[in-house]
Amino acid sequence: MSNSPEKRGTPVDGGDKPESPWRMPIVWLVIALPAVVVIASIGLIFIAGGDGNDVVRDDVQRTAQIQTADLSADAVAGEQKLSAIVRTDLEGGFIEVLPVSGSFDHTAPLRLTLAHPADSARDTVLLLAPGELGWRVDARLDDSHDWKVELGPEDAHWRLKGRLPKGQQATNLRPSLQAE
Repeated sequence: MSNSPEKRGTPVDGGDKPESPWRMPIVWLVIALPAVVVIASIGLIFIAGGDGNDVVRDDVQRTAQIQTADLSADAVAGEQKLSAIVRTDLEGGFIEVLPVSGSFDHTAPLRLTLAHPADSARDTVLLLAPGELGWRVDARLDDSHDWKVELGPEDAHWRLKGRLPKGQQATNLRPSLQAE
């Protein structure tokens, strides 16, 4: 077996040509890893700097670096043991609230806030009129996504909260705080 230069794949003149650095995998690794990290970091900055899709709608007070919210309306609802069911009727085109427990003022209207989980421009506030069984308003609700639901009187001295999942026609509303 002959060891001629032609068989080994080297030039006949005996000079070695260096390989291109771009053909070496380690060079690509050294360049690609930092580039991927920079691109991922920029993407995370945009995601973190977004408008937020689970924003608390309560008014908050800021003291130093602490945010506090007024939970007195939740406490009142808990003390009165209030709970209700919100029901939507897509065919009839109405939304109604049925009291479950506690003593509601059946002569006063109620304010129902339906908050879109990601787009505050799609939030809806409805004033429900008292009726035979509870409160009712003529309105159609988009059931293609979840809704955050909040119910209370016009003076907002108590409130009930809940979540209406996508495609569901009813949900139970309860106080955020339970009475002790």
